[in-house]
Amino acid sequence: MYLNAEKKQEIFGQYGKSNTDTGSPEAQVALFSYRISHLTEHLKKNRKDYSTARALTKLVGKRRALLDYLKDRDIERYRAIVKALGLRK
Repeated sequence: MYLNAEKKQEIFGQYGKSNTDTGSPEAQVALFSYRISHLTEHLKKNRKDYSTARALTKLVGKRRALLDYLKDRDIERYRAIVKALGLRK
């Protein structure tokens, strides 16, 4: 499987406050971004996988909502996570 417990711990440790910090917006956005990149690669190979395309669309919406929340609450944290993940040009 592409996303096991060790990979989640690594993502949460890198972008969250600790390895067990699964609730912070930064950690969730980082996890969603990892999953989005994986699904994007899958869809490049399997164009007609419509259920995965729908899941990708929903995941992008969730990430966007979390980023909007973070932007409203603390603009510096928003800018830091966007820069760390390379989401904007």
